[in-house]
Amino acid sequence: MTTDAAVADLSAKTVTFAGTTYAIQALGDDTYTVLVAGVPVGRIVLSFGAANGVPEGDAISEDDLTTIGEAWFAAVG
Repeated sequence: MTTDAAVADLSAKTVTFAGTTYAIQALGDDTYTVLVAGVPVGRIVLSFGAANGVPEGDAISEDDLTTIGEAWFAAVG
């Protein structure tokens, strides 16, 4: 099984995953909103050193958000 890699772009504040580019908008320390075409689809949170995805609706899965979060938090260090 092949899994697409999520690629973070800090200068553009985006993560590209599975052919979709997600905008990342800061909410606070280690908490970000994830948007597609300006519409929020979930949040990513760094908690105890691990990325956690929290979907808002059914536009994206928790696992995909977590993958996006892992790429983002790895990039921001």
